Amino acid sequence: MTSPPPADEHLPVYDSLVRERGDVVAEAREVSERTLHEARQALAGTGTRPRPARR
Repeated sequence: MTSPPPADEHLPVYDSLVRERGDVVAEAREVSERTLHEARQALAGTGTRPRPARR
């Protein structure tokens, strides 16, 4: 296993991938934080309840 590079190190390959494809790491972090928040609300009983399916 390799250790991550220092935060101040320039990573041109990563920068070009972010420009081409978007910052997938940041997007995944946002989704995981939102999911964690929703799970905490659901476990605490304060979240919104899903609507029943229409028939």
